Amino acid sequence: MPGTETEVVMELGFVGAGRMGRPMVRCLVRAGHRVRVYARGLEVREALARDGAEPVTSLAAAARGADAVLVCVLTDAQVREVCLDEALLPALPSGAVLAVHTTGDPRTVRALAALGADVVDVPVSGGPHDIEAGRLTVFAGGEGRAVQRMRPALGAYADPVLHVGPLGAGQSVKLLNNAVFAAQLGLLAQAERLGRRLGVEEGALLAALSHGSAASRASTAAAARDGVSGLAAGAGAFLRKDLAVAAGLAAELGLSLGPLEPAVRSLEELLSEGG
Repeated sequence: MPGTETEVVMELGFVGAGRMGRPMVRCLVRAGHRVRVYARGLEVREALARDGAEPVTSLAAAARGADAVLVCVLTDAQVREVCLDEALLPALPSGAVLAVHTTGDPRTVRALAALGADVVDVPVSGGPHDIEAGRLTVFAGGEGRAVQRMRPALGAYADPVLHVGPLGAGQSVKLLNNAVFAAQLGLLAQAERLGRRLGVEEGALLAALSHGSAASRASTAAAARDGVSGLAAGAGAFLRKDLAVAAGLAAELGLSLGPLEPAVRSLEELLSEGG
């Protein structure tokens, strides 16, 4: 159950208190952890203070005295910017863990570790509502001891926390997860088009599929939102960047996304239709 890992109180730094990061911060504070959050904007800092966190205006201040620093920015490029160009790594105390929630290229976290940091990659599956409910899924990659050290913090908002392998494995699993999810959306788009031609209304089709053997997280989410196009529009930006990374990594190995590719193309067509 969420919270069982949080009896240990941690000193935490946090970078990236946005759509996903801010509810994480709230959960960490509620679990009793002391959280310093790097934030530039005055309004953001005031909101974080109301949440019980300590807003700070420099990465060095966020990292000072921390047992771990969690990074939850949007893109892989931003991870590199924060950790390298803006010098978060040199500010990390000796022995502190750098936990990267951002989904990106697994080579990025390996590059950070090569510079001497104790790094775990902990990309997530789920949304802000899952964070608040304590049921976010975390795919953790890294040395077992480092992952274990992070469990009191991650357990404040995640269940399960799955240790899927060495450093970078969390990113690889998340990229494959999103490739499969994108393919499911692409298949649903094709099914919706065919269903429309057969006289079946989209809402009825999605509701029925969610109760049948074709049920998936994608069909359930699409049924609960504005159909396949609505779900694709909401997730499109995230899926596009992650699919590009996954396809690039596969190409470097002389591989492709295989049977997933036609379904992913259907999703891309749907996204293009919606602008």
